[in-house]
Formats: sequence, structure tokens, C-alpha cells
Amino acid sequence: MGNWLNWVLVIGGFVCVIIELALGALTGFDLALVGASLAAGGAVGLLFGSANVGLLSAAGLALVYLALFRRWLKAKLTVKEHASNADAVMGKSGVVTKRIAAREPGMVKLGDEVWRAELANVEDPARETGAIVTVQSVEGVTLKVR
Repeated sequence: MGNWLNWVLVIGGFVCVIIELALGALTGFDLALVGASLAAGGAVGLLFGSANVGLLSAAGLALVYLALFRRWLKAKLTVKEHASNADAVMGKSGVVTKRIAAREPGMVKLGDEVWRAELANVEDPARETGAIVTVQSVEGVTLKVR
């Protein structure tokens, strides 16, 4: 085998990187990094003038990435979902700090925050100061409680 195999590795590696970029990192950069390993292995093979060195270099670099760095990279790239303020309060219980009645908003304390609150159902009885209420929904900056 000649240096053509090293060129196949280099070109194949670049094709993998281009496909990854075209897909918008759909594979989590795995295809790009394995492609970079192939291209780097092919370049090493070209430098030493040996197809065997190129193949071993490409395989070694790809294995090092898959065995050592893949899990770390996935952890760094994974988006952890955190509830926003509105989502975080859904279903939570709070204490009425200002009376809430039909068509008469009041205030509810949830944790360290005080929110404007209205009754979710206008037919419900008024909630007096100190009553425990549960958040049913959020509309803007107003909690709908029951």
C-alpha cells in the first residue's frame, strides 16, 4: 500500500468534519472529532511515508477520543434544564401575605419571593393572610392560586 491510503484518511476525515458541520452538530461532535482523528492519523502517515503508521495513528487517536474524552465532552455539551421562575413555581405552595378575594388580587410568599396573586377560580372563597395556597398557573407576573 502506498501513501494513497493516508490521503484517503485525510480526505475522509475532512468529509466527516464537513458532514458534522452540515448537520449542525447533530451527533454531538462525535463525527467531527473522529474525522479529525482520521485526518490527523493520515497526516502522520504522510509525514512518515507509511500507510501502516497512518492507520495506527488514526485508530489510536480515535480510540483515545472515544475511551477518554467522549464522556467528558458529552457532559460539557449537555444542556441541563432548569425551570425558570414561572415554571419553578407551578404546583408549589405559598403563604398569603395580603388577602386574596374574587377580583381582588393579593400577595403570596413562595420561598424568598413575594408574588402578586389572584384566585384561579373567582367562585372560590377569599384567602386570608396566613392561608396556604397552591399555584395553579402563572399569567405574566401574577400567580393564579387555589
